[in-house]
Amino acid sequence: MPLPMLAADLMLCSWETIARRSWMMMSGSCSAAEYQRMMVEKATAARRSARIMLASRHQADPAAILRPWHSGAAANVKRLRRART
Repeated sequence: MPLPMLAADLMLCSWETIARRSWMMMSGSCSAAEYQRMMVEKATAARRSARIMLASRHQADPAAILRPWHSGAAANVKRLRRART
């Protein structure tokens, strides 16, 4: 996926995830596991992006660096959508 499309989709997935999780928090249905996921997924994506940058000697494709963030956000949206249906 080209960088502009990847960035746009990451933005949309992130917004939807934030909205769904915010709703869960406001309604009191956000589990301890979901709170833990919020922290772990960011650390995992940061670690994967760092590995990509280090492996490429700081000349990595920006899309490759964003991909771990995008895949996590897209997986969250998919999972959270199923949880509401």
